[in-house]
Amino acid sequence: MLSNFKNHISSRFPFLENTKLFLAVSGGLDSMVLLHLFQKLPYEITVLHCNFQLRGLESFGDQNFIQNYCDQNNIPVFITQFDTEAFAKDYKLSTQVAARELRYNWFYELLEIHEFDYILTAHHADDNLETFIINLSRGTGLDGLTGIPEQNDKIIRPLLPFSRDEILKYAQENNIEWREDSSNSSNKYLRNKIRHDLVPILKEINPDFLKVFQKTQSYLQESKEMVEDASIMIYQQVAKEAGDDIHFDLNQLKKLPNYKSYLYQWLNEFGFLAWNDIYDLVDGQSGKQVFSTEFRLLKNRDTLILSSISEISEKEEFEINENDKEVNFPLKLKLCNVSHITIDSNKAIFVDAEKIRFPLILRKWKVGDSFQPFGMEGKSKKVSKLFKDEKLSLIEKENIWLLCSNNQIIWVVGIRQDERFKIENSSNKILKIELQ
Repeated sequence: MLSNFKNHISSRFPFLENTKLFLAVSGGLDSMVLLHLFQKLPYEITVLHCNFQLRGLESFGDQNFIQNYCDQNNIPVFITQFDTEAFAKDYKLSTQVAARELRYNWFYELLEIHEFDYILTAHHADDNLETFIINLSRGTGLDGLTGIPEQNDKIIRPLLPFSRDEILKYAQENNIEWREDSSNSSNKYLRNKIRHDLVPILKEINPDFLKVFQKTQSYLQESKEMVEDASIMIYQQVAKEAGDDIHFDLNQLKKLPNYKSYLYQWLNEFGFLAWNDIYDLVDGQSGKQVFSTEFRLLKNRDTLILSSISEISEKEEFEINENDKEVNFPLKLKLCNVSHITIDSNKAIFVDAEKIRFPLILRKWKVGDSFQPFGMEGKSKKVSKLFKDEKLSLIEKENIWLLCSNNQIIWVVGIRQDERFKIENSSNKILKIELQ
């Protein structure tokens, strides 16, 4: 196994040379074999061990075992203890999910503090098979069927091609000691039920089942890569990035025979869960929307608009004082006194400086807001009616700011100036306000 392991590391992870590596070691069979293998290789390694305090004295026995092993072999080690059950209760997580969160948060914290390059874990081929079956039993797409990735960001899993039997044989041949986790013998957890009851039957049906599974999974990985390539090509035809938003052309999308699959591929990373609601948006009424925690998908006529949920409260207001020449948040505005009016786009307005009162206020529009559009003397208009006339989408409306003086709207920023503040023949001071 050592020879095969060396070849695997050289071919799949040549970039590990001259790097600093953390090895996650629980004290169990798999992680102790991983540690032993890396002791045979010319790498700078440091051991990480988490005591989750879930098995009483047994957990502290694991901790002492790792500490003693590392001391005897002159291997640097970091050990931490977690109150996992309290963390799970506080954040309403299962014990397993809580342990995973605590573990990886600590790993990444140490990576940054000590400037290490990668973390290696001891997941192997049987773990991959069990994960595949778990995902399959819960319903999954290609991502779930392709199993545990051999590399995920800074996490590397170099034992994935090797079976539990190979790892056990290597440990026995090299007299490697390890600790047995008593919880692994219990069928309380789904993974253990699969490991103890289902996998042995599959291997009984076909003794080479694990090798066949690995071959099948490699085919699935190739299919996944092909799907991703096709998805990128179609995305370029259907989607258009507009600032921070993404617009999906529904006319183009509906030409695809399986557009739902493409929508899933494009939107899955944004945290959406209500997929049937998303699919219904395609033929739904304009203005309907679906939310994830941080993003929103809006149907606007013949377009789906993906945008992040604004973090700025609609009630929040921002002051502009008389001496301010520039404003950088929430909009970039430039204010300056000028001697005459020039022909500009709707990105700039010219107002009678003597008609305004500082501080000016920048705020989001509210239902009921009205103003006197430039050129319509004596006639007021609802801001919402202006939006309708301009055919603005819901997201565009929410991104509009109003510039106000003494509770009167000076400018629906970027769209229309108010008549009451316009320059007249009698005006002595002209203020130019420009949207950068």
